[in-house]
Formats: sequence, structure tokens, C-alpha cells
Amino acid sequence: MMANNKPNKDDRSDNVEKLVEMKVNTIGNMEAAEETAMFSDGPELEAIRQKNARRKEAIDGFRREILDEAEARNNGYNK
Repeated sequence: MMANNKPNKDDRSDNVEKLVEMKVNTIGNMEAAEETAMFSDGPELEAIRQKNARRKEAIDGFRREILDEAEARNNGYNK
């Protein structure tokens, strides 16, 4: 029996909100890691610093995506 492999409709209507939530969560994780870093040293501290550097890159990416999605929404993508 063949499965129904129909693709889902591309629904971008809530992408901005999802991206904002992901950005806020990432900032919260970064702040929590910075608090932990105050009590860390050596390899653990270095791991926290590296992970927060990656988080900063992700936050920059979220900002760009939020702008792109907001622009698409304003230009009538979801109409």
C-alpha cells in the first residue's frame, strides 16, 4: 500500500514570532551560562565561552531572519 506523501503547505504566518522566541531563549541561555562561568575555571570556563560565542552568532542569524520574515510578511507573502 502506498503512503500519501503530500507535502505540507508552506505556512510562514508565525515565523517572526517563533524566531523571536528562539532568540529570547538563546539570550536567556547565554545569560545563565555567564552566571555559571563566574563559578567555573579551566576547561569548563572555556567550553562556556565557546558555546556563548556560537550563541552570539545564532542571535545575529535570528535577527537577520526576523527582519527577512517581517519584510516578507509586510510585502504580502501571507495574503
